[in-house]
Amino acid sequence: MGQGAPRKGVGTVAGSRRKAGALASQVEGYRVWLADHGYTTQTARNMLKDLGQVGQWLSQRELEVADLSEEKLELYLSDQRRAGRRRICGLRGMMPLLTYLREARVVPAPQVVLSPLEVLLVQYRSWMAGERGLSAATMLRYENTARRFLTEQAMPGGVFTPSGLTGSDLNAFLLRECARVSAGSAKGRVAELRSLMRFLHLHGVTPLRLGAAVPPVGGWRLATVPPTMAASEVQLLLDHCPREDAVGIRDYAILMLVARLGLRSIEVARLQLDDVDWRSGEIIVRGKGRREDRLPLPVDVGEALVAYLSAARPQLLSRHLFLTCRAPRGPIRADLVGDVVERACLRAGLPRVGPHRLRHALAGEMLRQGAGLTAIGQVLRHQDLATTALYAKVDFTALRAVAQPWPGQAA
Repeated sequence: MGQGAPRKGVGTVAGSRRKAGALASQVEGYRVWLADHGYTTQTARNMLKDLGQVGQWLSQRELEVADLSEEKLELYLSDQRRAGRRRICGLRGMMPLLTYLREARVVPAPQVVLSPLEVLLVQYRSWMAGERGLSAATMLRYENTARRFLTEQAMPGGVFTPSGLTGSDLNAFLLRECARVSAGSAKGRVAELRSLMRFLHLHGVTPLRLGAAVPPVGGWRLATVPPTMAASEVQLLLDHCPREDAVGIRDYAILMLVARLGLRSIEVARLQLDDVDWRSGEIIVRGKGRREDRLPLPVDVGEALVAYLSAARPQLLSRHLFLTCRAPRGPIRADLVGDVVERACLRAGLPRVGPHRLRHALAGEMLRQGAGLTAIGQVLRHQDLATTALYAKVDFTALRAVAQPWPGQAA
């Protein structure tokens, strides 16, 4: 028996290779790739069957493996349906195979022909990174605004002509944006448009300095009260987060970081395993402007992280702290933090809010507990104390104590 087991295992692989047609040489590599990306044994077995069937189809069609593409996979799926096969996955289900083959350089990467707009955006992205030193998240926001503006304003009749842009085009776009976004977001559009206009002029695309034609957006720093929520509501979100499975344990740890330390979504996504200093009880937070701060790690937050690391985090080589729970597994994206908070709101029966509302709630609660603005600014990692001063307006109890009676009314 001791000698038979290895031969059985080898026979299984060899049998799979014989059945895989043109992709026979890729069976073992694909098996390892699926395991590395967190696919379960049963799912990997089914996907290896797909590889074998695609390999046989390539052989029957007398096609080369290098010919495989999204279009060829669509043709394969169409042939399978005509042959009467049931339970066929769609193109999305076949993409892991194509991704693996491209990563293994068995199938060449698709040749993408960039449009004039995309060529200009690639140059703009390179300029922002090299000349302006912007972060990846900021560049993505600027690029999205640039793409939308240029698509709407610089493509009359489907022809890309950015050289014909005028100040009227900028004003028209900004007016539309102001009608659908907040004052703060509209101010961001102004900065994004001015950056794009500066780039276009420096690179000779537009003959005029149109950046000066972008009007400022009115908005007074202390005109509104920052939205917040009560500490009891924040606790309700935490109490209604289930912790019976890997997703719940991970989501609870994310919620604790946002609610107790006021971390931004991107800061949660950037966390690395090495950022948690268990010996000193601190956590390193990588914030805006490539800034790094050390914050004390509260006991309850540390316990939530320990529960996640010991029972829920996938065993991958990635050094990112938080990983996706479904294959293909990898680091979470910043927008998942917003999804976690929204799901918590639905479970708790509260109005849907974003992660930043929990940050506001933390500042308000610290203020009510007697913390000064300097201490709050240090926890929230504000560069300007004036930003922290906005939260002083949410302490209505303290404001009533210093408010003067209305003239003509009894005190």
